[in-house]
Amino acid sequence: MNKRYIATPSRTKEILQKYRFTFKKSLGQNFLIDVNILKNIINHAGIDESSGTIEIGPGIGALTEQLAIHSEKVVAFEIDGRLLPILQDTLSDYENIRIIHEDILKADVHSVIDENFKERQSVHIVANLPYYITTPILMKLLRERLPVDSITVMIQKEVADRMAAEPNSKSYGSLTIAIQYYTEAKVVMTVPKTVFMPQPNVESGILNLVIRKEPPVHVEDEEYFFNLVQGCFAQRRKTLRNNLSSYFKGVLDKEVINEVLESIEIDGTRRGESLNMQEFSILANAFYRIQNNKERMS
Repeated sequence: MNKRYIATPSRTKEILQKYRFTFKKSLGQNFLIDVNILKNIINHAGIDESSGTIEIGPGIGALTEQLAIHSEKVVAFEIDGRLLPILQDTLSDYENIRIIHEDILKADVHSVIDENFKERQSVHIVANLPYYITTPILMKLLRERLPVDSITVMIQKEVADRMAAEPNSKSYGSLTIAIQYYTEAKVVMTVPKTVFMPQPNVESGILNLVIRKEPPVHVEDEEYFFNLVQGCFAQRRKTLRNNLSSYFKGVLDKEVINEVLESIEIDGTRRGESLNMQEFSILANAFYRIQNNKERMS
């Protein structure tokens, strides 16, 4: 192994000591110290020498370095200003990296892609994401419908399992539906705590999201669909009928809810976790039409 790689325990310690860097818990900073894990992430992401890559939270540059070696160009978003001089130093050998000092949640990623990558270039997002902000970041990237091929992230294993879950499992929920509406999701690897500095309290997983060209189901209104799905999982142990009654309280009475369920042949005694995405889309579209008609008539 090349000892100069950033992702080794000795090199990471050396960099941290040189810059007297202290980890900020509020930013969920856990740096990777295993080159093989990083190469696995890149392999699973489907990156090659002609790819453009976007990284979120490069830290001291461990993954950034490997992305620079294996892809044509890397653009990395770093929110922590203290890391900018460190990255300038650790990544000085690579000319195909651009670091942007910005919060990914506020960034105009469409413009960044236009400015930095060629037209029709294969672009992949890769990141070791802070656990506390995984879902907001992924949902922002997906809802903006960026021209990217895939998103591959190292996240908390439990959350990765929820995003890639199948119906009728404990992990399956509204987050599963939201992620799988936009992507084909797969947990490709489990990562032990020992490959991080400092070690996190939980196990990590590598989640690969291949962006769908079209959603797998037709919905009348996306916002309405996602909100209704959340309502169906509000209390997991309750039946679909009971959760819908709570969700539509003061808007639709129980009789109407029962009529809708009957008309689309979905059993109200089922639980949310037993419905697949197709069934949720039928459910949401039926209620959307009922509410729209009601609003037009009132």
